[in-house]
Amino acid sequence: MSRTPPKLDELDLAILTAMHDHQKAGVLELSRRTKVARATVQARISRMEAAGVIASYDPQIDVTAAGFDVQAFVTLEIAQGALDLVTAELAAIPGVLEAYATTGSGDVLCRIGADSHAGLQAVLLTIDRTTSVTRSHSVVVLSTVVARRTLPLLRTSTPTHTSKAPAYRGGRAG
Repeated sequence: MSRTPPKLDELDLAILTAMHDHQKAGVLELSRRTKVARATVQARISRMEAAGVIASYDPQIDVTAAGFDVQAFVTLEIAQGALDLVTAELAAIPGVLEAYATTGSGDVLCRIGADSHAGLQAVLLTIDRTTSVTRSHSVVVLSTVVARRTLPLLRTSTPTHTSKAPAYRGGRAG
């Protein structure tokens, strides 16, 4: 069963921006920054959590700063019908940071990390030894050009105007 994504309005985007810019801020601080009532901020956050818009409060960990400064993207071709199996196999490999089923010439795209080129090779060999992978192609990351982000995309939607929080209506809070 799929969820219908909520329509984000200007206040939702302001709250998400404040949460992004001030990650340790609590609800009271977010209400001050967005100039709306604490209960309104809490209700909006709860609604976005329930809808899955806010998926986690995990810290953003920079694996490079943590000593794993060798990364690569690996495109995998897998055996027909082996997506569930490759999902389990990849999840068991600590160096696999994320993996996505894709269209195109490959079936799965992974981002992997290691502490050295030898460590990267070990992760690649572990992936190649899985029973579901038939072929892999890797490219080493030299530098990050655009870091992972979400707010610019969210801002491209046409937000609905908020009917609540009259103090917020005058413009962007900050």
